[in-house]
Amino acid sequence: MLDAMIKKQPLVFDKTDVVNLQQSLSGQLLQPGDPDYDDARRLWNGAIDKHPAFIVRCQTGQDVALAIQFARKQALPVSVRSGGHNTLGLALCDDGLVIDLSPMKAISVDPVRRIAHAQPGLTLREFVQAVEGYGLLTTTGTCAGNGLGGATLGGGIGWLMGKYGLIIDNVRGFEMVTAAGELLTVNAQENSDLFWGLRGGGGNFGIVTNIDYQLHPVGKVLAGMVIHPMANAQAVMRFYRDFSSAAPDELTVYAVLASLPDIGPAILLIVCYCGSDMNAGEKLIAPLRQFGQPIVDTIKPMPYSELLALLDPASPDGRHYHDTAYSLVQAGDDALESIITCAQAFTSPFSAIVIHHIHGAATRVPAGDTAFALREPHYAIVNAAGWEEGSAQPHIAWAEEALARMRPFAGQGVYVNFMGYEQESAVRDAYRANYERLVALKTKYDPTNFFQLNQNIKPAPQRERGL
Repeated sequence: MLDAMIKKQPLVFDKTDVVNLQQSLSGQLLQPGDPDYDDARRLWNGAIDKHPAFIVRCQTGQDVALAIQFARKQALPVSVRSGGHNTLGLALCDDGLVIDLSPMKAISVDPVRRIAHAQPGLTLREFVQAVEGYGLLTTTGTCAGNGLGGATLGGGIGWLMGKYGLIIDNVRGFEMVTAAGELLTVNAQENSDLFWGLRGGGGNFGIVTNIDYQLHPVGKVLAGMVIHPMANAQAVMRFYRDFSSAAPDELTVYAVLASLPDIGPAILLIVCYCGSDMNAGEKLIAPLRQFGQPIVDTIKPMPYSELLALLDPASPDGRHYHDTAYSLVQAGDDALESIITCAQAFTSPFSAIVIHHIHGAATRVPAGDTAFALREPHYAIVNAAGWEEGSAQPHIAWAEEALARMRPFAGQGVYVNFMGYEQESAVRDAYRANYERLVALKTKYDPTNFFQLNQNIKPAPQRERGL
């Protein structure tokens, strides 16, 4: 009560330092009151309303280094923005400095070597548009509006992971600025310890300014969805489990439980076949199309970019969101019944349960080869609460209660890009046996935990380092 009565004091900074930063940047420095400030602090999740002291809209790696040096001198908290699609709003910080990478959208493609050199401010839509014209693709996330940088550093699950692995399994190198402001080249030969940690370890070790991706020859995909009414949920969910668990590498199937305009409560089975033989793909998908009596069937050959945009209308910019997530290794009948019960309790027509099937090549990389440890076949499930007006409380309560209902069925660890307000133990569970190695890496490259607005891996305490 007393805190609410105390008038917030304005922040004071050395004006010379601010001017020097402004004059040194290739990009733009924004402060409260500047014309572009409010637009620059808006995120995909409209429930987030934070007011940074500074936003540095970077154009180059040097801009990133300058921003880091300024923040350290002024003792400011720092957040890093790529696509700004994180539900928690980790891209922003109150009264701190936002290092905004979203203007960094350069990309070049070497079609002979099948390599893309891409900056992290690209959205997945922009990245795919740049490479698709060459008949080349690599694994991306699931939604077109997600930022490339964040999707990559967390691991990167997506439609092509069954055949080509996670996004990180296709990364060949990074450029990165450390907490000390040093620009590093990171790959299997140079700074190889960081190359291991950046592939799944999130933004804990520095700010990535460029990523090299291995591309693969992929033309059109056979993709789309079939929709069943929720009234048939039990049979549809059991079919989904059996069909997806037997899918070959080229075939990935997600399920979404949602309420659709003109349809009502429904289950969407969304499929992507990325093999080269469309006839073979049609045969593989036939059981899905023939099961039950779907009320909609949109499956057809399409550009990958069209599939990537499929879920965008369901999660527009500016809507309010709150997610919880868990992993499901054994999708038994009781677990499926509980998922259906959670969907039947939706508090908003904009909420959904999204089930991602992790399988194939993504599960055949040894868990210790990259920081990403969740390499067994499983389902990564998100309880996605969405609402547009009124109190947030009932919608947040639904997402939290759905998670609590599913805990008895959940496996150890959840994909860090899906994590909410988790305790340190949950971060440890996500990385499993890799966690202590990540702590050592954090202690080496960021001993003061300068980069902490993330799913944070804390450096070792000073007493353990003999300090």
